[in-house]
Order: sequence, then C-alpha cells, then structure tokens
Amino acid sequence: MRQKITLLGSTGSIGVSTLDVVARHPDRYQIVALTAHTRVHELAAQCVQFSPELAVVGSAQSAQLLRQLLDAHGCSTRVLYGEQALCQVARDCDTVMAAIVGAAGLAPAMAAASAGNKILLANKEALVMSGQLFMDAVAQHHATLLPIDSEHNAIFQCLPSGYQGDPQPHGVAKIMLTASGGPFLHRDLATLHEVTPEQAIAHPNWVMGKKISIDSATMMNKGLEVIEAHWLFSIAPEQIEVVIHPQSVIHSMVSYNDGSVLAELGNPDMRTPIAHALSYPERIASGVAQLDITKIGQLNFEKPDLQRFPCLALAFEALRCGGTAPAVLNAANEIAVQAFLDRKIGFLAIPDVIARVMHQLEPRPATDMETVLHQDALARDAAQRVILAINAT
Repeated sequence: MRQKITLLGSTGSIGVSTLDVVARHPDRYQIVALTAHTRVHELAAQCVQFSPELAVVGSAQSAQLLRQLLDAHGCSTRVLYGEQALCQVARDCDTVMAAIVGAAGLAPAMAAASAGNKILLANKEALVMSGQLFMDAVAQHHATLLPIDSEHNAIFQCLPSGYQGDPQPHGVAKIMLTASGGPFLHRDLATLHEVTPEQAIAHPNWVMGKKISIDSATMMNKGLEVIEAHWLFSIAPEQIEVVIHPQSVIHSMVSYNDGSVLAELGNPDMRTPIAHALSYPERIASGVAQLDITKIGQLNFEKPDLQRFPCLALAFEALRCGGTAPAVLNAANEIAVQAFLDRKIGFLAIPDVIARVMHQLEPRPATDMETVLHQDALARDAAQRVILAINAT
C-alpha cells in the first residue's frame, strides 16, 4: 500500500522538494491533496503532474481560476478553498507534510494531529505558537511527529534510539543548533540600516521563500527553531545552544554527558530530511549528491553575536517567559518582516518592532487555542501600531 500524502504548501520550497522526492518513488507514495494560497498556476501544474484527489487554495476567486486551468488540461482534481478545507485534507490521509509558512499552518497541523496522522513538520510556527497544546494533541491521538527542519531532523537522527523526550536517562547534556549566520554574518554593523529586501533574501547556502530568508538574515528563524526544539525534545532552554557554522554542512549536534558529540552532516539540500522523514525508519534515495568531505576544506564555528542578531535573544526571552510569549513573538515578527519586504520599515526595525510588542503584551497561560489565537491577533494589531509610530517619527 502506498502512503497517501497531503502536501500543505506545495508551491513553496519545501513543497517542491517534497514532490521531487515523491516523484522518485511512485511505488511508495501517492499524493492525495495539494494546497497553495495564491500561486494558482504553479498549483495547477502540480495537479496535472500528480493527479491528486483534492486541491485547496485560499479564496473562492483562486478556486475559480484553478478550476478553469485544470479543466483546460482535462484534470479531474476537485477544488476547495479556505481554512476548513485545509483541515479536511490534513485529516483525510496517512501522512501530512505541514509546509505552510507562518501562523496560517497551525490549524491544519493541529487537525492532522487530532486525526492521529503521521505529521512531517516543516511549519515551526505550529509548535512556537501552541507548544504544549500541540504536543498534547499528538500524544492524545497517537499521531507520529517527525521534524523536517534540517536542524531538528539532524538532532532527531543524533538522539539515541528510544528517546522519549526526557534527556536525563539518555545522558543528553545539550543540543546544538547550527546556523549559517545568513548573508550579513560579517557585514559592518554600521551599514545594516542600509540593507534592502533583495539583499536579505539572498541566502548564501539555502534556497528558501522570502519570509524564511528574512528570518535567516535576522536569525529569528534560529530563534523559532530554539523554541521548536524545546517542545520537540522536551529540553530546557539552558540545554539549547546556537552555533554559527557558515558552511551548513553539519546540520546540528547532540552533546552527551560522557563528552561525546554526535553530528549529522550532509549537503545543504532539504530533500535529505524530507526523504528521511517520509521513509522513516527506512532510508530511500533523495536525489541529493553524496557529501564529499575532502572537498569542504574546513568547517568553521563561532558563537552568535547578539548585538548583530537581537532577534535570537528575543526568542530565548520568549521561551523563558513561556505561556503566550512565543505566539506574540511570532506574530510580531510576521508583521515586521512583511513591513520590511513592503519597504515600510528598515531592516534594523524588525527586532525593534518585536521587542516593543513583547513588552506591551504580558504573557498569559497558553491553556487553550482561543487564548493563543487571541494573543496572536493582539500582537499583530500592536505591531501595526508600532510600525505606524516608527513611520511617523
């Protein structure tokens, strides 16, 4: 029996890489649903190639256009739209690739967990926003959760067999998340105010979407990964270390009490963790070239400069505060990043907006999704007001 896969966010970089891996193994995997928000033409081409039962878009207008495009190719894929439809396709399958960027991916990821499905989690915001609630849903409904982020997938591979989220019995001292440092690792701090969206998007190692590329440049992406790692591996903030590793060859490491450090290495290509999670506990070909360690020359490491990357410090602060603080951090960041992409604020204003919003909204216990989503909405409104105030000065 082939695994029936729903791919949430199929037109993004993770989605495209997932389809590349799936196409290499038609005997193992069947795409039953594809989703995209507004990139209708790309989604139509994917539907023609993979013939899913369902396709989901963000609006009725997009759904009408997609139907027209599919009819022109004789493709019988049913077309739905909206959040309810996203949640439906996340339930009606065996495996969900959760690759929608941002808070929009939370509801369908939670639906997949509640259905007891196998979840390949590339949407880190689901854990950043809802943390304990999401992990409780996974446990309660006996869902399988496998990380797709290259860093968390590497940690998963380096942890001992049978690890159940308690580091002490397994001798885990700490986990080390590696970070490339992005495009501005060694740029003069005095010139960062001049950074343009085009420069910030140009990641030196990875091909990613605009939002995650900006997050990499500010290192908020790594901050969100710190919060995600806390929930995935039940590890305390003080046992999580971020290490700058510009080559992106070591994807992360686990340090043990006996002094051993286990690392996962590979070429910087997301098809590796995708293939690992799709086939776990087996291994399948991903299309990624074998790593030639002799051609690398050297591997460099350094501690992150929090003056250069204040977003990383804000993420650790949110994790230590707990409750709804990470959801507020994430919401403010999404608004600030979009404002930067729209050229409404400068690059250095991104952490400023986030810090101001975090200090305006006191964390509340994240006891239910209504509270989390309410704080998310408040943070977005607060961030918009902060941006207006910045522009008024």
